[in-house]
Amino acid sequence: MTTANETVPAGSYAHTNTLEGVYYGPKCVETALPKLLDTLGAKRALIVTGKSLRNKTGIVEKIENILKKYNAFGATFSEIGEHTPEAGIENGVSKFREVDADIIVSVGGGSPVDASKAIILRLQQQRAQETSGKELEFLRQIAIPTTLSAADYTCSAGYTNKQGDKVSISHEQLTPAGIILDAELTLSTPEQLWLSTGVRALDHAVESLYRPGVPLPIKRLCHAAIADLFRFLVLSKKDSEDLVARQRLQVASWMSLWPRRIEKPSSLGLSHTLGHKLGATYGIPHGITSCLTLAPVVNLQAEIASQEDKEYLAEALLYLREPSTGTVDGDVKKLSHMIARQLGLQRTLSQYGVPTADIEQIAVRAVGQEDEELLSKVKIILESIY
Repeated sequence: MTTANETVPAGSYAHTNTLEGVYYGPKCVETALPKLLDTLGAKRALIVTGKSLRNKTGIVEKIENILKKYNAFGATFSEIGEHTPEAGIENGVSKFREVDADIIVSVGGGSPVDASKAIILRLQQQRAQETSGKELEFLRQIAIPTTLSAADYTCSAGYTNKQGDKVSISHEQLTPAGIILDAELTLSTPEQLWLSTGVRALDHAVESLYRPGVPLPIKRLCHAAIADLFRFLVLSKKDSEDLVARQRLQVASWMSLWPRRIEKPSSLGLSHTLGHKLGATYGIPHGITSCLTLAPVVNLQAEIASQEDKEYLAEALLYLREPSTGTVDGDVKKLSHMIARQLGLQRTLSQYGVPTADIEQIAVRAVGQEDEELLSKVKIILESIY
């Protein structure tokens, strides 16, 4: 065995400077939320969530009661819809100011978390104008996720503007200051949403194996996340009340997108890029876009990825305790086939009313027109999932 043909690892890592703590375990919200409020010096919280979670479960009421017990409840704002429409962000800014809140507690999936980041950024911009540009500390968010989307661990967010286009924002101060992973709070999450956002976490982990700029230690965390997501998503589907599986999945989601400070946002993987073009435009949930695109995109990596990136992908089989095919390209394709079979969540573009005439436009919006060969391959991917 020799390393003669291997690339010498080189890179850097810096932990996000906003994160005060991640707490995990059933019922941990009861102690973690007051502890984080105290750590952050927060006095009045605005809960940001969605209508379904507020009206159809007791989760939001539970969070309200914890805040009331510590005299820290301001109000609950539940106008956040799927893909985070801009109108909800604007109304959230108004509500935050109306109740004189000093922190946001987001409850739910990726949309409330992203909306909270956008609300905080707009509040920061307004406050800067009101103080003649004086530099003020950013307001903070405590995230309590009920899905596996992993939006809680990044400084970026996306929302849908009034024209229906996806808008991305990013600032290193937008990463939540606290994250609470309480598996009991996920028990009412609908099965398809829970499992498909688990595939979204798998998408984060897999694409981090070939995205540029991801440090080697995080790639190893992603390998571990892939193994746990494969194992515990199956167990969670088999028994939706299995708290061990649900808690392990929340931790795996955390590992899939480990918090880190990034000087400038790196390019997304192709599966994520396609998902962004499909999601808001055609009303396809984020988790489902990963169910559509991840497997064929990984299969394409066997053709287009660098040898080093293909080897990282192939190593996932070792963590999955799967035998090698004998070649790196074969192992990448095997990983793709395993993802495609995962959980029986295969979907097609036709199920979501995507016109065949739009395939070329979607591909161009995803990868541009400069690389004609890549554009052609992306069109083939989209046709294959139609």
